[in-house]
Amino acid sequence: MASKPKPAKPVMRPSKIPANLFRAVVEQADIAISITDPHASIQYINPAFTRSTGYAPEDAQGRNQSILSNHTTPPDVYRGMWEKITAKEPWSGRLVNSRKDGSRYLADLTITPVLDAEGNISHFLGLHRDITDLHSLECAVRNQKAVIESVVDGAPMVLALLSMEDKVMLDNHAYKALMADLGMQEPAAVLLEAVRSNMGSGFGPFRPGARAFLDQQVRLDRPHWRNPRWYSCSGVWVAADNDDADAFYDGHSDAYLLLVATDVSRQVTEHEKARVAALQVMLAEETRQQALRESLSAAVFQMEGPLNVLNSVVNLMGRRGCDPAQAALAEALKAGQSVLETLRATIPFAQTEATSLVNLNEVVRDVLDLSAQKFLAAGVSVAWQPQLVLPGIQGHANRLRSMVKALVDNAVEAMNVKGWNQRELTLETSLEGGAVNVNVIDTGPGLPAEQRLKAFEPFWTTKKMHGNHLGTGLSSAQQVAVDHGGNIQLTESARGGCLAQVILPVKHAGEE
Repeated sequence: MASKPKPAKPVMRPSKIPANLFRAVVEQADIAISITDPHASIQYINPAFTRSTGYAPEDAQGRNQSILSNHTTPPDVYRGMWEKITAKEPWSGRLVNSRKDGSRYLADLTITPVLDAEGNISHFLGLHRDITDLHSLECAVRNQKAVIESVVDGAPMVLALLSMEDKVMLDNHAYKALMADLGMQEPAAVLLEAVRSNMGSGFGPFRPGARAFLDQQVRLDRPHWRNPRWYSCSGVWVAADNDDADAFYDGHSDAYLLLVATDVSRQVTEHEKARVAALQVMLAEETRQQALRESLSAAVFQMEGPLNVLNSVVNLMGRRGCDPAQAALAEALKAGQSVLETLRATIPFAQTEATSLVNLNEVVRDVLDLSAQKFLAAGVSVAWQPQLVLPGIQGHANRLRSMVKALVDNAVEAMNVKGWNQRELTLETSLEGGAVNVNVIDTGPGLPAEQRLKAFEPFWTTKKMHGNHLGTGLSSAQQVAVDHGGNIQLTESARGGCLAQVILPVKHAGEE
C-alpha cells in the first residue's frame, strides 16, 4: 500500500511593505543617507544628512557629492573608492568632509552601487555618520596608551602584568633585559616562586589596588654573573574589565597581578661587603676555637687508649690476688683519669646559634669568597654552578657555612698533592624532590669505596700528618647535616675525583 505523500511546506513570501513606510524609515533613520546618480549628482538626502552636514535638500539636490570633499583626504582614497564602486562593489572607508559652514568632520562612509534590471549602475546609495568624537576618543586612548608604554618601558624597574595562572600578559624593556640575562622564557615565574618561598603562605586577598606582597627580597645566582643580584619585589592586584560580549552586562572583572621588581644589588652589595668582612673575623675566631677543640679532643682521644689498657691491667691484677704493684697502678690510673676529665672540661663549647631562613646559595658564595686566598695558594680553579633561585631552609647559618667550608677544605687538601696537576673544584646547588642539594666535586685522586664511611670518623685521614692532629672536619660536617635532617654522601665523581653531596630537606612552615 502506497504511503500518503507528505504535505508540501508552505512557501513563505515576503509581505509587501508600503512605499510610504520605506520613505518614513529613511526619513527618520538616525544615519545620514544620500542617493546620487551614477555621476555622483545628489538626488536625495534625508534629515540626518542635513543635521550632519548643514546642507538642506534645496542646497544639496542637483549638486555633486563632492561639495562635502576636503583637500585633506588623500586623492588615492577617492581613486580607490571610485575604482571599487564603478566595479559594482560596495566601498567603506573614512573621509574628512566639510560642512556647509566650512567646519570639518570625520565621516565613516559606506557607498553601495544600486543596479537596474539590466545590471547597470543606476544610482549610488551613501550612508555616513559623523565619527569625529569617536575618532578623538580613539586618539586619546592611543595617546594615553603610548604615554603609559613610554613611561613603563622607560622605568628602570622590572614590570610584568600576570594573569592568575602566572602567565605574563604585559612587560617592559627592563623585564626583557632580565629575560635575556637569565637566558630563560619568563623570569616572572622564578621571582614569584622565590617570593612564595620567602612568605611561606599565599599572597594577600584580591582587592583592586591592594598589595599582594611588599618588598620581598629575592636573590638570583647565575654562573656567568660575577656577583649575585638582588631584587626587591612587590605585587599589586589589578582589575580589568572583561571585553567578551557576554560579559557586557554582568560587570565581571578579571584579576591580574602587577609584579614590580627593583634591582637593589648595588645597595645590598655594599651591605654584603661589610657582612663578609665581619664574617671573616668571626670565622677566624671560630677556626681558632675549632682548632683548640680539635687539639684538646685529639689529646683526650690519644690518652683514652693507654688509660683503658691500664684499667684492664689493674682489673686483671685485682682478680689474681693482692699485688703490691696494683695499688700503685690504680693510683696512677686514678690520677690519669682525673687529668683526662680536667682536659675534657677545658674543651670550649661551640657557640649556640638561633635558627633562621638560610639561602644555601649565599652560604656557598660566602665560603668561596672566604676561601679565595686558599684557592690561589693551592692553584685550584673554581667553577660555581648554582640553581638560579633556591628556597630557604630553616637552619643555623654559621654551622651550615662551617659544613660547606669543611667539605671545600677537604677537597682542596685532596688535590694539594705534589705533582698533581689537575686541580679543579666545582660547586653546584639544586632543588630536587623537596631537598636542596649541594655538590662539592674535586678532581683529586678520589677515595676508594671501602674508605668512604671511614672518612666521617673523627681524626681519620689517608695522609700522614707528621705529628699534626688529624681533625674532625668531615665528622663535624656530617653532624651538621644530620642535625638539619639531612646527610652527606661520598661517591666517585664523573671525572674520577670525589663527589661530596649534601642533601638537606626543605621544611615548610608548620613542619617539624
